Amino acid sequence: MKADNPMAGFDPAFHQPVRLQVAAVLANVSEAEFAKLREMAGVADSVMSKHLSALSEAGYVAVRKNALDGRQRTWASLTRAGRAAFQGHVAALQRLAGTAG
Repeated sequence: MKADNPMAGFDPAFHQPVRLQVAAVLANVSEAEFAKLREMAGVADSVMSKHLSALSEAGYVAVRKNALDGRQRTWASLTRAGRAAFQGHVAALQRLAGTAG
């Protein structure tokens, strides 16, 4: 795509609202617990798991599991590629929104 194209940098991996929310949260922290992400998005465990898997398969999210208080916990963080892709996606959305007014 041409650089002046408002869609340059748009990444379909972040198009789904839950994935966009997850990436926005992870962009501001080093990592977040699965339960907090699920609560923030207001979705079921299976839905959050599906979205984290999709972002992980894209290479955008790293998932780690660790025991805490005797329970298995899952933590997610943006990878370097995920941060770059999310920043590009946000910039594309901003350019696109700028063409609306």
